[in-house]
Amino acid sequence: MLVALLLLLSLSNEVRVNGDCGSRQCENNPAPKPRPHTVSILEFGAVGDGKTLNTIAFQNAIFYLKSFADKGGAQLYVPPGTWLTKSFNLTSHLTLFLEKGAVILGSQDPFHWEVVDPLPSYGRGVEVPGGRYQSLINGYMLDDVVITGNSGIIDGMGLAWWELFNSHSLNYSRPHIIELVASDHVVVSNLTFLNAPAYSVHPVYCSNVHIYNVSISAPPESPYTIGIVPDSSDHICIEDCVIETGYDAIALKSGWDEYGIAYGRPTENVHIRRVHLQASSGSTIAFGSDMSGGISNILVENVHLYNSRSGIEFRTMRGRGGYMKEIVISGIEMVNIYTAMAATGYCGSHPDDKFDPNALPLLDHIILQDMIGTNITIAGSFAGLQESPFTNICLSNINLSINSVSSIPWECSNISGFSDSVLPKPCPDLETLTDCLSLLSIRGKAADM
Repeated sequence: MLVALLLLLSLSNEVRVNGDCGSRQCENNPAPKPRPHTVSILEFGAVGDGKTLNTIAFQNAIFYLKSFADKGGAQLYVPPGTWLTKSFNLTSHLTLFLEKGAVILGSQDPFHWEVVDPLPSYGRGVEVPGGRYQSLINGYMLDDVVITGNSGIIDGMGLAWWELFNSHSLNYSRPHIIELVASDHVVVSNLTFLNAPAYSVHPVYCSNVHIYNVSISAPPESPYTIGIVPDSSDHICIEDCVIETGYDAIALKSGWDEYGIAYGRPTENVHIRRVHLQASSGSTIAFGSDMSGGISNILVENVHLYNSRSGIEFRTMRGRGGYMKEIVISGIEMVNIYTAMAATGYCGSHPDDKFDPNALPLLDHIILQDMIGTNITIAGSFAGLQESPFTNICLSNINLSINSVSSIPWECSNISGFSDSVLPKPCPDLETLTDCLSLLSIRGKAADM
């Protein structure tokens, strides 16, 4: 036992000194430079009365601003007012700036939303087979895009979409508020997002994304609304945000079954810090269940989780393939959480019958440390697959105050790991010494080289 304690202390010290398994993305984000050219949406005939459809004004303004791409880029200024619009596309080297009092409203008429092809790493719409509705604000293969403001608001007006979802009347999968595809150097900041039809911010196949100082809100009853979804993307920083949603607050994904395996792009090098998260029916921080491209090298630190069904949850199932590994979660405060920590190999569905049932997911080297929680019902629920157990789950310095609702604070099967200074005392499966230290040691040596 003494050897085990020494190893865990060494592990904890290395995490605190080096910070993570190698990703401190939030330390490397310079502030966006001011654009040398600015135009107002008013110059293109927009009317901010909440009734006039302003899609053509946004389209024309952005088309005009393309001409400044090689001159330092340009800014589209949205003044106070309520600006109703259909979907529109951004361009490279553009800043979309919403002034205080400015509200962009998404149209509630599904006929105003173009239908686009499914993402290749998903193979079909995630809710309905076939295509999907284009999101409110879109970008494809862009570089240097900033969506920001002075506390402006983007309202997805999701109620109509939630009703279609609940009544099983969707023709295509729901849109998101912002979706950026295959784009680089993206900033989303200083805005409020309300009532997303599905996701609020969805960077997919993106690199170098910085999301900070945003507020995201959707009603508790809104079905499967998610705040921020890094999806098959890398070098992501999410910091200083407040997110309250119907399902997950932040969900990391990387593709669905055989389509995600074939596309083969992981979500990696993600840093999440100083966020306040609430997820009514899902998890405040979720990994998967669509993780077939892999998820790795993730650091989550200094976060506040409250009033949610689940705190931190890893989800997968047979047929997913992929991996979730090299993940460090540290400095967590939980209040009123039903299940503090969870990992399950029995979550999700398949896009079609072409998935490979022998594609087993890997969950390995997960470090959870320095956590406190009050009014927790279940401390941990871990259910690996018999054919692919979850391994090297390391818990350290965790103190959870369990309420009287449940008499069984831990549920464990097909897992192995190690724990030290954990209350309530975890299941025996988490009291076996593992090689959690070796991963960080190897990466540390590689970084030194």
